Order: sequence, then structure tokens, then C-alpha cells
Amino acid sequence: MSLTVSPEPAVRPAPVAPADRLRIAVVAPPWFELPPNGYGGTETVVAGLVDQLVARGHEITLIASGRHRTAAQHFVPMYDVPPSHLLGSPMPEVQAAAAAAAALEGADVDVVHDHSLAGPLLARGRDVPTVVTLHGPSTGANGLYFETLGHTVGVVGISAAQQRLNPRLNWTGVVHNAIDVSSFPFRSEKDDYVLWLGRFNPDKGAHLAIDAARAAGRRIILAGKLNEPAEHDYFEEAVRPRLGRQRGVDAEYVGEADAVLKRELFSRAACFAFPIQWEEPFGMVMVEAMACGTPVAALRRGSVPEVVADGLSGIVVDDLGSFPDALRQAIELDPAACRAHVERHFDLPVMAEGYEQVYRLLLGTGGWDDDWDDWPDDLSSSRIA
Repeated sequence: MSLTVSPEPAVRPAPVAPADRLRIAVVAPPWFELPPNGYGGTETVVAGLVDQLVARGHEITLIASGRHRTAAQHFVPMYDVPPSHLLGSPMPEVQAAAAAAAALEGADVDVVHDHSLAGPLLARGRDVPTVVTLHGPSTGANGLYFETLGHTVGVVGISAAQQRLNPRLNWTGVVHNAIDVSSFPFRSEKDDYVLWLGRFNPDKGAHLAIDAARAAGRRIILAGKLNEPAEHDYFEEAVRPRLGRQRGVDAEYVGEADAVLKRELFSRAACFAFPIQWEEPFGMVMVEAMACGTPVAALRRGSVPEVVADGLSGIVVDDLGSFPDALRQAIELDPAACRAHVERHFDLPVMAEGYEQVYRLLLGTGGWDDDWDDWPDDLSSSRIA
């Protein structure tokens, strides 16, 4: 019989006093409702942040698609039905920016927190600060876009690793993403399998996870998104030939995992494999696994050293040759320590407190106006959480 009681959570601060309450407008991406029913990692983070800010005593105006399903006191729909079927098309982002601009014209708010792509273009014309969270890469075309926005926005990174890759952005701080830890089941007694879960892309390393699990003598279960042509191509070329029983070890693909199956797989896995092949800005799956008491074996890329406590909640190694041993070592770690690590660093109240500090940092710089040359030079060095 497995233990289902989680370790004691860290102490959380009390809600702010009425005099310290902030009026915050939150602009979500247009693609999915908040919270999303399935796919939508950014939307999940934004929904959790909104609810936590309300719980802390702040007044929130949420501008998002679909129904009003968060705790925000005010809600403005940018689309009655989210345009999920148009994901990747530019027009929904442009329309969403127009809807947000109309909603915010004359609005009595202290700060705007924009999570959309096109919305930050409108920050220059505002009398209040605009905070943007960089949910994607800080390099390439995405990085150049936010560089061009300059001092019109305060950019929050989701990891210090993401921030270091492009020092030319107007960084305001780092606030790690978070989850509702209480929604993830804790399990101390594990099954014998290694888990890989994610999007089927070479950068995510599903084929490498299979190879390492076989080398370690552990069966592996894979679950993940397999919809787009590039995902199918990678799966057929690199993953499917590795499935089944080979060298005495099984590898099984169970399809795309919804919220229920994902939690079941995470909580029962002996460890979670994360052989990431790019500078991942965050990697929410690592946090979700640890929340279920499942340690992580990961390569030292991107945000991994910030997310995984090496030797406590997982094992972090520098090369693929060491990865099978990382799996073996991770399996021996204490599930309760994994859960406690996430509660302490990646629970929703921690993230909300971090963003609250960002808002106050900007509002405490002597007032906000449209003279961008007056911004303090040291904002980019501020580390929030």
C-alpha cells in the first residue's frame, strides 16, 4: 500500500493588506481557454497565476479566450471560442492584441502583464508598466523581437539559463514556472519502469531515453504528442524502430497522455528520463514528475540545474554516456524529498509571490511614464525567484 500523504508544504505569506492591493491586467494567449482542458502549458501557468494573485488580495482583469473559468474579478473575452484550430496562424494574435487594446483603453490598472505574442507591441503607448513573460526561446527570431521592444516592456525570464542566452533583452527578473502541486498525486512506492513524456522532437530525446533505459536494464514507457508531420517523421525514423522487446528490455508507447493518465504515469514511474538536446528554457515535465515523488535523470542543458536538485530530487549528468548510470542512481532517491523540493520552489504561491515582486519593482522605480530613457540601468540584474 503506497503512502499518499505529501510532505508538509512550505509556509506561505498571508494575503496583502488592502492598501497594498494591486490592480493587474493579465493578457493571455488567444489559443485556449484558461485553464485549458488539455494541451496548453502557458495557459495552465497563466490560469494558476491569476487565481493565486486573487487569493493574495489583488484585483485582476483577465483578457483571454473562451469562458470565464478563473478567479479573476473582471473578465474580457478576446474570442468567444478559442481559435485553437488556427494555432500558428498570425491573425488570432493580431486580433487578440486589438481586443486587449480596446479593453485596456482607459482601464484603471497599475500594471499590465502580457503573455501573448503581439500584445507587447502596444506597450509603448501606455502610462503604466507592461510586464511580459518570455515563454519561448530568448534567441533567434523570438529573441530579436523582444530585443526590438527594448525598454517598452519589462521581460521576465522563466529561468536564469534563458536569461543568460540573450543579455540584450530588457530583463526585469526571473520567475520560475509553477504548478498546483496539490493536484499531482504523491506516491512513495514505485513500479519498475522509466518514463519519458513530451513532444516527439529530436531535441526532446525520446530515442535517447530508450537507449539509456535499455543500457540500464529498465523497461521504459513513452507518452507524448504525435500530431504534426514533423513529429510523425521523427517518431517513425527514430522511435518506432526502438519499440518492443529488444535486448531483453521493453519499450512501449502509450499515446498522448491527458491530465489523468499523465499523473498516473508520473506517480508510478521509478524515475523520469529527460535527455534534453537543447537549451530548454524551463521543462515543466521535470517539475510534474518530482511533484509525484518521481526523481529525474537529466542532462545538464538549459534550465535543468535550476529545476533539479542534483543528488536530492534527481541526477544531473553532462553526457549521454553517463545517462544509464544517472537512471540507476535516480531510482534510489527519496520520493518525499522530490515532492518537498517542488513544494518549496515550484508551487503556485511561490510563483505568484515572485511576480508580485516584479510588479512592485517596476512600480517602485519612481513612477512610470513613456520616457524610456529614465528606466534604471540595473533592472536586468534583478533576480526575483
